[in-house]
Amino acid sequence: MALKLQGARRGRLSMTSLIDVIFLLLLFFMLTSTFSKFGEIELMAAGRGADAAERQMLFIKLGEDSLTLNAQPADLSRIADLIRLQPQAGDGHLVLISPGKGASSQRLVDLLSQLRQVADLQAVVLG
Repeated sequence: MALKLQGARRGRLSMTSLIDVIFLLLLFFMLTSTFSKFGEIELMAAGRGADAAERQMLFIKLGEDSLTLNAQPADLSRIADLIRLQPQAGDGHLVLISPGKGASSQRLVDLLSQLRQVADLQAVVLG
């Protein structure tokens, strides 16, 4: 009794389906990356500046749900207007920002983006 052992015959591998999958993945990643919103803020290291004495100094304390400008409660959406109303001495404003324990980095970025609207303003984030 002779047995004929033959493995299962494989068909030819088609590259079309592999190319289609790669194309769909590429299309998906391209579409998702264009819908994301990017923003940037300028950060610089604080150092000794000779012009600090020539600027009007303001102090902002940033909390988890609170914001104070020179120890007075303020609203985050109106902080730029409040700073513009402050008297200027010399070359503009120097704003010292002290984030509290509960303040998130997103809240700090929101504050810095609001402060960006004020001309001649230098912001320094403390500790």
